[in-house]
Amino acid sequence: MTETTKTHVILLACGSFNPITKGHIQMFERARDYLHKTGRFIVIGGIVSPVHDSYGKQGLVSSRHRLIMCQLAVQNSDWIRVDPWECYQDTWQTTCSVLEHHRDLMKRVTGCILSNVNTPSMTPVIGQPQNETPQPIYQNSNVATKPTAELRILLLCGSDLLESFCIPGLWNEADMEVIVGDFGIVVVPRDAADTDRIMNHSSILRKYKNNIMVVKDDINHPMSVVSSTKSRLALQHGDGHVVDYLSQPVIDYILKSQLYINASG
Repeated sequence: MTETTKTHVILLACGSFNPITKGHIQMFERARDYLHKTGRFIVIGGIVSPVHDSYGKQGLVSSRHRLIMCQLAVQNSDWIRVDPWECYQDTWQTTCSVLEHHRDLMKRVTGCILSNVNTPSMTPVIGQPQNETPQPIYQNSNVATKPTAELRILLLCGSDLLESFCIPGLWNEADMEVIVGDFGIVVVPRDAADTDRIMNHSSILRKYKNNIMVVKDDINHPMSVVSSTKSRLALQHGDGHVVDYLSQPVIDYILKSQLYINASG
C-alpha cells in the first residue's frame, strides 16, 4: 500500500495518569510500531487526555498537576501531545464523549471526513484547513499533505480497560457500541493478559472483534508491568525503583510539589 492509501491514525489514550508513567509512553510507541508493521496504517499523532477531577478516584491529584506531569513526560516527543479538554469541562466526561469531541474537532479544523472503523470511507477526506479555527493538538500532523488518506481516531488502552468492558453495569452499552463499533480500539496487553478470553466474555466485544487490534509484540516487555499504582507506592516508600517507572522530569516535579508522599494521595 502507498502512503496515500494507508489509513492515517490518531491514537487517543484516556485515563487518570496519576502520575503518567514510562509505561504510558511506551504504550503509545508500541502501538505505533505495531500498526506500522501491519502495513495498513500510518500513525500521525497521539493524544494523552487526563480525566476530570470529579472522576472521584481515591488519591487522584489535581488535574493542574497531572496536566503538567503529562506535558513533562511527552516534552521530547514529536508526535504525542497532551490535551486538556477533559480537565477543563464542568464535570467528568465519558470516554465516548472524549472520542466524539476529538472527532468533531478534527473534522472542523482539517476539513476531514473521519470514517468509522467498520464502515471505511473510500472518498477523498481532506479538504482545505479551516483557518478561522484555533490550531489544536493536531496542528503538527502531516494529515493535510495526504489528500486521499482515510483518517481514524482509535482509543488506545491496556488490557485492563478492555477487561472492564466485561463488568456488568460499569459501561453504558450504547457508549460501548460507539467506542468499539464506530471508533475501534488498540489494546496493549499488560501482564501477558489473555485478550481473546477477555473479548469472549462480552457480546459487544465479540460483535466488533475485527475493530479491536491487539498489539502482538514482546509480551514480556519490561514496561508491561509498570503502573501508576506501583509508581505511587514507590514514591511513598522512597523506593529507588521509581526511576524505572517515571521519567526524571516527572519525578522532579512530584518531589517539588510534594505529591503522592502520603498514602492518601
